[in-house]
Amino acid sequence: MRTPRAALSEPGSEQPARPRRNGLVIVALGVAVVLIGVGAVGWAATAAAPAHTVRDLAGNQVAIEPDVLPAPATVKRMEVSAPAGDRFSVPAVGLDVPLAAMNEVDHTITPPGFQDAYRVRNIGTTPANPGAGTVFVVMHSIRGGGVGPGNYLFDIARGASRVPVGSPIAVAGAQYRVTESHIVTKTDLPAFAGIWANTPGRLVVITCLQRPDGRPSTDNLVITADLVR
Repeated sequence: MRTPRAALSEPGSEQPARPRRNGLVIVALGVAVVLIGVGAVGWAATAAAPAHTVRDLAGNQVAIEPDVLPAPATVKRMEVSAPAGDRFSVPAVGLDVPLAAMNEVDHTITPPGFQDAYRVRNIGTTPANPGAGTVFVVMHSIRGGGVGPGNYLFDIARGASRVPVGSPIAVAGAQYRVTESHIVTKTDLPAFAGIWANTPGRLVVITCLQRPDGRPSTDNLVITADLVR
């Protein structure tokens, strides 16, 4: 993303239909720019996986093309924190995953795994103090038969959010209700009005919107929600 933030780039997939376990999902990743650009690289999610591979939510192996991986120095600056018991959940679509944390680096957000949601700690506020500003959460979706957290959030056939207005979202115990959703091209997301404002009591969730034909994503799904007072 860029700030105006940048765009979230994720690999893509079908709806979260529980693909076969331990299959191989090949993902060609392109790094987008969101103020922050949300990039799609995820090689550090599981220590047990071979180099440049991670697992999706169904246990399938996601192979990452080596030429799109961030430099080790960049990964270090992201200061990725493993989940420490916090969760991100959207009951309306059956999504409940661990909530990790990371930094944006050089105006780019690159979620480092395919099984977790990630709050961005160095913009906005924290889930522990939601009234102080906006909580930003990013996650991958996957194409080619894989299932990332983001795949739960959209209807790939309609190209639209599956999360109705008014639906609850829980972020590390903080409770929100969805107010709206937007489909924004990756190139437009950095300057998309209002998304990057640090607004008290607001949640912004970003993932890539995958395409029915399996081609690389060109849009992001942005869901906003307000803190339940």
